[in-house]
Amino acid sequence: MTATLPAKPRLAVLQTPASTDIDPKGQLRSRIAQLEQEARLAADAGEIETSARVILQALDCERRLAAIGPQVLQVIKPRS
Repeated sequence: MTATLPAKPRLAVLQTPASTDIDPKGQLRSRIAQLEQEARLAADAGEIETSARVILQALDCERRLAAIGPQVLQVIKPRS
């Protein structure tokens, strides 16, 4: 008698033609602009907690934007 392990769930990766045409930096920049506008509107409406939460999301997007591209260690060639 052989025991079988439960099948691992497969993660679905959704790719639409429109999303593959836009570079990741452009997507993050547009998301940052959207979040900044949302935070401004929430602050104007007096929703300080919502505004703060959205600002943190925008800062996270800015952090991810800075991490895209070649890193310093990938650019420097080791001496042989």
